[in-house]
Order: sequence, then C-alpha cells, then structure tokens
Amino acid sequence: MAEAEDTDVTMNYHGEFEKNDRKNSRYPYCIVWTPIPILSWLLPLIGHMGICTSSGVIRDFAGSYFVSEDNMGFGRPTKYWKLDVDKVCGSGPSTWDKAVYDASEEYKCRPHNLCCDNCHSHVAMALNLMRYDNSSSWNMVKLCLLCLIHGKYVSCAAFLKTWLPFLMLSGIITTFVLTLNLQ
Repeated sequence: MAEAEDTDVTMNYHGEFEKNDRKNSRYPYCIVWTPIPILSWLLPLIGHMGICTSSGVIRDFAGSYFVSEDNMGFGRPTKYWKLDVDKVCGSGPSTWDKAVYDASEEYKCRPHNLCCDNCHSHVAMALNLMRYDNSSSWNMVKLCLLCLIHGKYVSCAAFLKTWLPFLMLSGIITTFVLTLNLQ
C-alpha cells in the first residue's frame, strides 16, 4: 500500500506507462528542483535544478566539472515539472536521452558559476539541444519562472522543506523589527 502512495502512474500518448517514483526519486521526462540550504532560506525561489532521463535518472550540474547522476547536489527533489516527450523535435525518448547526455558531457568540462553558468543552464542546454516545444531559447530565468508555475511538490514535507525555513526567518526578523520599533 505504501508503494502506491509513492508512485504516480500516468499513461503517455503511445499507450506506455510512465511512473514517477518518489521513493527512488525517479521522475521520467521531468525537471526536478530542490532548495539550497541558506540561499533558499533567504530567497525560496532560488534552488538547485536537474533534468531526468526517460527512465527517471536525475542528471544535475552539481559543481565545477561535475555532473552527478542520480544523486542531486543538494538532496532529493522537492519539486518536479513533468514535460511532454511529444514536444521533443525528433524521435521522442531517444532524442530526449541524447540531449540530456550531450548537455551533461558538455557541462563536465565547465566551471560552475552561480550567476551565469549553473545547474539551470545545464537543463536549458538539454532542452535547447532537443528543441523542446520547438524552441532553442531556453535559459535559466525562463526555467526558474516556468518551474515555479508548473512545478509540483513531491509531498507536503517537501513543501515544508522549501518554505518553512524562509517563513521562520521572516517571522524572527519581523518580530525583531517590531520589538525595536516598540522601544
């Protein structure tokens, strides 16, 4: 029974079943996101992003010259955004996987830059290589906004992991400011 709660099963247009497996962090054809300690506590919209293969294996640019496989740099995903494999220009799953592989190989040769060339850029390159949604203009800002709009939390605990530190810090700061103003 617990497995049924940890797995979302959907049927794709080709009649095949695709499973999101929360227990094993498998999210086929998804962009995944997790908060970055301290940075996300201050700005909860900023976090770490990865892209999953057709089998759900997560690839993320976790640091200079390093793309991890199935072990996200800042922990398990808290959000996922399911993409439509039919919007990939080419032969669907094989084109998707090749683009994720090629972007990962490219980013294994790059230094990490928090502001300009980061995990979001790695995901954008994969989407550009596969010409997802007939576009080659994917970038980190666009991904950040669309993930915010379309992303789903994997659980209630994941939602709390993302927002509770920010809310607690905001409460502490507000209380401190109000206390100073009352004196």
